[in-house]
Formats: sequence, C-alpha cells, structure tokens
Amino acid sequence: MPAGEAFTPDQRRSIDKAVRAAQEASGYAFSVYVGVVHGEPRAFARGLHGRLSDPDNSVLVLVDPGGRALEIVTGAQVRRNLDDAEAALVALSMQQSFAAGDLAGGIASGVYQLGDHAHRPISLHTDPHA
Repeated sequence: MPAGEAFTPDQRRSIDKAVRAAQEASGYAFSVYVGVVHGEPRAFARGLHGRLSDPDNSVLVLVDPGGRALEIVTGAQVRRNLDDAEAALVALSMQQSFAAGDLAGGIASGVYQLGDHAHRPISLHTDPHA
C-alpha cells in the first residue's frame, strides 16, 4: 500500500488485518494499492496486478481517492469463485463508505467481503479406494 501515510497506524492495521483474513478465507493473495493513478485507472490496475508474484491467484484492489477511482482486478483462478457481479457489489459497498468519508473502513470492509466471496468451496469428494 504505497500511500500508507494517508492512514493512521490503527487504520493501516485494520486494512492489513482484512488482507490477512481475506487470504486465509479464500486461499488467494490480496493486495491493496492506494495512491495516484497514472493514465486510465483500469489499465493502470491491470498493470499493477500483472506485476504481482502470482497474478492468476491474486486480487488487487486499487483506490485513487483524488481521482475518485476504484478498481478490483482478479486473476484467472480467482474468477472461478469471485465473478464480476460479486466484485461490482463489493465495489458499490466500498464507494458508499468512501462517500461517507470512511476511506480506510471502506477498503477493509471491501477486502473482507472479497475474501468471503472468493472462498474456495470445500471438496466433499471422497476416494472410495482410499
């Protein structure tokens, strides 16, 4: 999170806690970028996402408060459990928090929600030969 100075230590801890919880709930990597976007927000977010260590199994949340941009980019494997409609609902919820002046809370809440939606289903398949 490059713009960490925009948050208090408690807000930063809250966002970090949400990232860890989302990763544990889903098994996917989550990253948050808060800062200035250079160029078109979606393209910028996709570029950042592509530079993650395992983009196929990652979620990137990009927030540019000054530019009023919010993007959620999901990797190919993540999209199996977290579709665009679910991500859009989470984005709407985050935007409502942002509009109410709660940037850090909106980010943390959104990351928690994304982790819940991306939760990999538990396989109930059993091997009868085991």
